[in-house]
Amino acid sequence: MPVGQQESGVTSGVKFVTSTVGNTVGGLTNTVGGVVGALGRGVGETVEGATGSAGRPVARGIADATTSVEDGANKIAGGVKRAGEGK
Repeated sequence: MPVGQQESGVTSGVKFVTSTVGNTVGGLTNTVGGVVGALGRGVGETVEGATGSAGRPVARGIADATTSVEDGANKIAGGVKRAGEGK
């Protein structure tokens, strides 16, 4: 780092803690989003398999909704991780 732009020990410590917390929360959010998405797709496949074409709209709706939750969780997790890194 150039002279005059060096961080103090306190600043470095705070960045380490926020980065660690951000990465942890981001990782957990990714995990929960992935579980919700996979669960919804599984339920959708089960509904469609059990009901055939009659249940297809409901099954696809469930799968699409939970996949959207998964995508949103991934975006939130990325933002939390970037915030923890000070970006």
